[in-house]
Amino acid sequence: MTRSDARAPYGAGPLDSPLLPLADDALVLSHRLGEWAGHAPVLEEELALANIALDLLGHARALYSELGDEDELAYLREERAFRNCQLVEQANGDFARTMIRQLFFSAYQELLYTQLAALGHPLATKAVKECEYHRDHAEHWTLRLGDGTEESHARAQRATDSLWRFTGELFLPLGPGGPGGTPELDGPDLVGAVDWDALRRSWTDRVTGVLDAATLTVPTTEQHGAWAAGAGRQGLHTEPFGRMLAEMQHLHRSHPGASW
Repeated sequence: MTRSDARAPYGAGPLDSPLLPLADDALVLSHRLGEWAGHAPVLEEELALANIALDLLGHARALYSELGDEDELAYLREERAFRNCQLVEQANGDFARTMIRQLFFSAYQELLYTQLAALGHPLATKAVKECEYHRDHAEHWTLRLGDGTEESHARAQRATDSLWRFTGELFLPLGPGGPGGTPELDGPDLVGAVDWDALRRSWTDRVTGVLDAATLTVPTTEQHGAWAAGAGRQGLHTEPFGRMLAEMQHLHRSHPGASW
């Protein structure tokens, strides 16, 4: 499917908006965390992950509603029309992998929403406290797993090594104005005014500090290759995403136009 085909149902606006990647990130990670229902290691953690998933789903719905019909945007787009980063679509794996993925993303989302809240975006102003909790929860588990048993440390280190290469994509500028743009009252211009370089520096300091405290080795270019940007923002996704999307969209596509 070509890019023009992908955006045909919505016109040029929604699929070109810098708000869409933020909505897609939240939706996809919400679904991934929801997959832990019935499978989390302890009941308390199952409830915590479900609550974080619901928070992210709320973020996604609020952002989609700024762009168009939220159900159409979530359930009727093909894989190439999604703009989520490749990090959030990675399979859960074991609990350590889920927590390291959560650490990387929630630290980014909290810092991004903090900037957007300062610029006046209403969703960010409401959601930044939730993002702070998500990041604190992930930090707690990263420390517990990394500085825990030999087995938990090894699993956390494997997760860190395998997921690190997906983090570069988080800092690709999204807005039309780019870093240093003039903020306006609408969402796209606010995203364009984000200082992406400052966000990257703050994220790196925060995440590497947590990894160091958890006795985990921060991946290096020499050990694990380049800090790749990835291509999810351009609609190119990794193998796990297609299977996840088919499962997520199955019910809606099986009963088009149904009301409940």
